[in-house]
Amino acid sequence: MKRRAGAREKEVKKRKLLEELGETWLPYLTPKDAEFHQVWKTKYSKLLLKKADNIPKELHHVVQEAFVTLQKHDCFFQDLVRIKGKDFFTPVSRILIGNPGYTYKYLNTRLFTVPWPMDDFEIKYCHPELFTACKALIKLNDYLNIEAVQALQEQNLFETKETDTAVTDREQDFAFIKGKGSLLEDQSTLHTPRNSCTSLKYRTSYNLTLLNYMDPLQMPYLKQEPYFGMGNMAVSWHHDENLVERSTVAVYNYSCEGSASDKVNEQDMEGRDPADWHVGLKVAWDIKTPGLAIPLHPGDCYFMLDDLNMTHQHCVLAGLQPRFSSTHRVAECSTGTLEYIFGQCEVALQNLQADSDSAALSLKSLEVQVVKEVEGIHNETSLVLCEVGKDERTREQRNEIISCFLPLLTERQELRKEWAARCQCQLALSLPEEQKPKCHPFWKDDDSSMPLPYDLEEVIDNLQILLK
Repeated sequence: MKRRAGAREKEVKKRKLLEELGETWLPYLTPKDAEFHQVWKTKYSKLLLKKADNIPKELHHVVQEAFVTLQKHDCFFQDLVRIKGKDFFTPVSRILIGNPGYTYKYLNTRLFTVPWPMDDFEIKYCHPELFTACKALIKLNDYLNIEAVQALQEQNLFETKETDTAVTDREQDFAFIKGKGSLLEDQSTLHTPRNSCTSLKYRTSYNLTLLNYMDPLQMPYLKQEPYFGMGNMAVSWHHDENLVERSTVAVYNYSCEGSASDKVNEQDMEGRDPADWHVGLKVAWDIKTPGLAIPLHPGDCYFMLDDLNMTHQHCVLAGLQPRFSSTHRVAECSTGTLEYIFGQCEVALQNLQADSDSAALSLKSLEVQVVKEVEGIHNETSLVLCEVGKDERTREQRNEIISCFLPLLTERQELRKEWAARCQCQLALSLPEEQKPKCHPFWKDDDSSMPLPYDLEEVIDNLQILLK
């Protein structure tokens, strides 16, 4: 499958890069380095930072209160993810909040949103404090949407007119985004890249936020950054997944402030201050361009504009204090909402008919396109097999139908095996009962082996024999 091929390709690139590095570290820069701003301007210009002092105090207050409220109500959980065929708990605890019915997928794990308040949706919260917290996060979402639109407008203006003004502004205060701005109603005159198939507004209309929390001092082990020697990582190098192409990612950072004794003596210290949280950036699979480690202070926001998430990788470098973040995204949800899933079920059911006397179910059509669509939605397999086996079908007709849905069944079987293994892994079994991933009830579950689909293995074998 494409997903596995992509993962293998990334692993090959990573292994090749580490072999090329050997025992040496790649260079990286922090604000203490003289070249820092120049490298940011030339190689990382689509990463913008807005300082906490330039964000409304009231917004800081309600958002940070929302973080504390969600933590108080035990809303953050470590996700069980699969990387290179192995299961792991994420070091960071998370919760997904966003448009009702939306989902977000990362590291082979799909999360469903806790809905934030929206017009035309009746949403009931189990506690009024949770309503207030979700309301604060959609308020932050609206603010970041406006700021992202303005940032892209300024960037496009700079690229089009090639003026020095935007460069000067970005060099000051870590690429500070100026002004408050407002969302333009008519954006038809904006310059957008030719290869962008979506509008500027669409690429900044965040539909969910993935909230993160971690206390580094409570973690027995954190992975070390492998390329630059940047120290402890809370989140490894990655591109954000499951996003609308060229969409902006906006991140609100809140690292809880500690005492002065927590600070490391910076005198003669090389590299980044390990007491502070940082976002690390590098050009993907490039060993020539220095990386950046940008310190994040409470209330700072940063924006990954346009195609930065595609051309660059980023990581999160842990400090000493507990830290929350709200990472706002335009998730690609064309096939990832409950509304879509219900709609697909309706389409599949339209090919079913019941006998008026016996109420036995049968299929209305066995046209190849219909079968392929229905099997893609996962309709009742046994009905297809029953129809295929009827004597009135010629060998050619039967083989055509089998050939169209056999690859779908094979893929389904592999996905079920993988999910069954995840449900039975040691980490999954260690979870509280209400958090354990569940196998589908029609899968067998004897005491001697892990649950597997009850008939797909045999069905696939028989279909392959029929095709010979």
